[in-house]
Amino acid sequence: MKAYPIKFRPILKEKIWGGNKLSEILNKETDLENIGESWEISGVEGNISEVANGDYKGQSLNDLIKTYKSDLLGLANSERFGEEFPLLIKFLDAKTDLSVQVHPDDKMAQAHHNSFGKTEMWYIMDSDDDADIVLGLKDESVDKNILGQINANNVEEVFNREKVKQGDSYFIPAGKIHAIGAGVLAAEIQQTSDITYRVYDWDRTDDSGNKRDLHTKQAIEATKSFKSTGKCDYDLKSNENSNLVSCNFFTTNIFEVKGLRQINYGNLDSFVIYMCVEGETKIVVDGHTETLKIGETVLVPAAMKTALFNGKNAKLLEVYIKPQQSQSKKLAI
Repeated sequence: MKAYPIKFRPILKEKIWGGNKLSEILNKETDLENIGESWEISGVEGNISEVANGDYKGQSLNDLIKTYKSDLLGLANSERFGEEFPLLIKFLDAKTDLSVQVHPDDKMAQAHHNSFGKTEMWYIMDSDDDADIVLGLKDESVDKNILGQINANNVEEVFNREKVKQGDSYFIPAGKIHAIGAGVLAAEIQQTSDITYRVYDWDRTDDSGNKRDLHTKQAIEATKSFKSTGKCDYDLKSNENSNLVSCNFFTTNIFEVKGLRQINYGNLDSFVIYMCVEGETKIVVDGHTETLKIGETVLVPAAMKTALFNGKNAKLLEVYIKPQQSQSKKLAI
């Protein structure tokens, strides 16, 4: 397989809570309004990413996996996931609060949906003044049945809100109550799943006056913890990786590109995804050069040995999956 930085055509999603930052800040081209999500790399059925550049232009992500298998995914990932791409990579813009929600783990998702579970993480790229997120409950010891009793009168007393700013990052394991708040632009890395159980949707209605469905019974079953923890602790260093998350489903690091930096991936045995969350850099793999700007994402096949970066002011998220990786970094559930 030719290893080069593969770009995909973004799949843009209109949402009741979406805004305009994906077009205004991340330069996503669209005539649509209220764009809430840009799916950068997706293997979700009905939303399969299509290659936008290079030798594989026009082919789908599934085509590449079927043809190149471990050369694309890595040997261990190919054995573990077969022909399914294990991650869903997004940028997300919340003009208003997302619903308060929870996601199932692998066991529950397999039993009810024949799907992966949904463990995810966020990196805050931009936020309005006083923007926040919902992270767990104020009282972590209450009975799970409280999730069926949320209303406009008690909602602010039940859920824990945390102020956020650019550069903050959060780990959201399956089973944790959460919501991204109004004014937040985020990069999101998650398992390949589109399963969400809504607990509360702020009593809003669509243009026809209809409320979105809640999934209280499923949410109660899925919820594992009400803890208000999950913020990632890291120190950003120029041309050095700082770990944000390391779990069984993905590793995400962040690094700042200043000048030249070469990274050796010869022993990794995984594809690598780069999300540009600030600035611009060039990336060179096996003689192929691509420019990566804020709001752009590339996937480099596992066949890659080294990657060379050349930039002045770029911040990149680096995402991959280690073979049956353990939680080398303690993460609060």
